[in-house]
Amino acid sequence: MGGGHVLVDAVEEKCVLVGVITQQTTEAQAKDYIDELAFLAETAGAITIETFMQKMEFANSKTYVGKGKLQEIRDFVKSNEIELVIFDDELSPSQLRNIEAFLELKVLDRNSLILDIFASRARTAHAKTQVELAQLQYALPRLTRLWTHLDRQKGGIGMRGPGETEIETDRRIIQDKISLLQKKLKKIDKQKTVQRGNRGQLVRAALVGYTNVGKSTIMNMMSKSDVFAENKLFATLDTTVRKVVIENLPFLMADTVGFIRKLPHQLVESFKSTLDEVREADVLIHVLDIAHPNFEEQFQVVNETLNEIGVGDKPTIVVFNKMDAYEYVELEEGEIPDTDANPSLEELRKTWMAKLNDTKCVFISAQNKGNINEFKSVLYDEVKRIFQVRYPYHNFLY
Repeated sequence: MGGGHVLVDAVEEKCVLVGVITQQTTEAQAKDYIDELAFLAETAGAITIETFMQKMEFANSKTYVGKGKLQEIRDFVKSNEIELVIFDDELSPSQLRNIEAFLELKVLDRNSLILDIFASRARTAHAKTQVELAQLQYALPRLTRLWTHLDRQKGGIGMRGPGETEIETDRRIIQDKISLLQKKLKKIDKQKTVQRGNRGQLVRAALVGYTNVGKSTIMNMMSKSDVFAENKLFATLDTTVRKVVIENLPFLMADTVGFIRKLPHQLVESFKSTLDEVREADVLIHVLDIAHPNFEEQFQVVNETLNEIGVGDKPTIVVFNKMDAYEYVELEEGEIPDTDANPSLEELRKTWMAKLNDTKCVFISAQNKGNINEFKSVLYDEVKRIFQVRYPYHNFLY
């Protein structure tokens, strides 16, 4: 994986972000996307100095933004010693070449940034193989690089993983490597299928949700284990499975990789086996960060991804996490909002969220252990129901 094990470079790279507001997006959505891109950049170890947005009917097919905007970006990066420009969409190979030639510095798009974060966070041989495969598949059509003026040994964001060595090698070698990695993954996937089969007939629950909503915190709390959890995107790449017991009922709980909008399809492809935990689960626990201003859109992104992998109809418990940080007040016209207004649990239970799609919903704060007993009770009832359907004549006294 080359430098894939390095989490953050010693010196933060200075970057600028570039996005467009098209007919398909509102200004508020575009701002949220750019905010998320800034969080991605921070997770990768970059510091955002400036953001450039342009209103257009659709992105320019040659340079993503217009020539004037590109000139403005060029002037800014030259006078502020910026090392990196990150675009908020996938750039085509020709867009990438054109922009790099004009700006004369390193250019990344959203996909290559996400791939870089995955490379820096991969811990096990399985995750490293998956990420390397995704990076090579992404690099293949983008082999002609114009970073010759850069000292490659500097590394940095976008240069981790296979980026340092394979990008210059010829297409045939990369294709050979891709096919080798695919074979290696098939072998690992078979082993994982056997492992899953050996877990016996315990009911399986899988935590799913957008990245950074608190799934690992819930996993740690429920299984009293120590799964890596922090306020960064994609803290969890490898699926962790733990045995959990509520009252006297044992079951398995899996913590899975967080979803994100515009997730590179190469990653979805190479992380299929990670998603198998979701496919083979009996019940999904869909975790939402209720304090996030766009949690409804995140909910939709996750549901679309679940539908894509064919599990949208599984029994689901929706968990609204971080209720301690949520502020919600319906205001009369002209009223001034009270920023300290955290609704009570009773008030939350009366909102539209509590009646979401007739799904079982529960409000918690995993960090502060708020309302955890209700969550455990709802989960216990669901696991018990599935268990009783599977073993109708089982004589345990649940």
